[in-house]
Order: sequence, then structure tokens, then C-alpha cells
Amino acid sequence: MKHNIKSIRPFIGAKDFQVSRSFYCDLGFEETVLAANLSVFKTNEIAFYLQDAYVKDWIDNSMIFIEVNDVHQFYKEIVALNITEKYQSAKLLPVKELDWGSEFFLHDPAGILWHFGTFNK
Repeated sequence: MKHNIKSIRPFIGAKDFQVSRSFYCDLGFEETVLAANLSVFKTNEIAFYLQDAYVKDWIDNSMIFIEVNDVHQFYKEIVALNITEKYQSAKLLPVKELDWGSEFFLHDPAGILWHFGTFNK
């Protein structure tokens, strides 16, 4: 089978839909409202759907990895946003150096775990 896949867009939930919408806009994603309970957030070719839906087990097990060119620079940009001060339930962990590359973690206001990383060349 040949694949001609153009994108992948996960669906994620929100504990407080309006807070999560604001959080992702602050991170630099562009929001397109699709319905009162659904938006798509994009940056370049990366996109995901945010739903006004909260299932604790689902949220607690949601993880998304985004590869960035320079994880250290990206981390500095996230820190500069003061995201954890604005969103008390958000958590930002420092960059870790690993065998495969470097990454840091960002928990959104609902608890979804975002991995941002750069692979070794």
C-alpha cells in the first residue's frame, strides 16, 4: 500500500475550553473556530483539533510530540511567554539531554502532555 498522507491532526480535549483556547493562542497557534465546541489550531503544517470535552482518563493519557529545529531556543521562547504564571495549572519542565536528542515537557491547562524535541543529527 502506498501512502500519500499530507497531515495528521489529533483531537484533544479541554477541562475549560475557553482557557485552553487562550493557552494555545498564546503559544502562537492560529485558531479557526469550527463550531461552538470545536476549533482547529495551526502553525505551519502542524494542526490539531481542540474539543470542549473532558474525560479525565483520556486527558491524563494524551501526549503529543512536536519536533522543532532548536529545542533550546524554543524553550526560551516558551519561558518568555510566562505561560505558567498566566495559566496556573500549566507546567513547564526544563530541557533534558537524552541519547536520541533533547526535549522538554509542557502540560497544558487540562493536563495534556506536550513533548517538544530536537533529534540528534
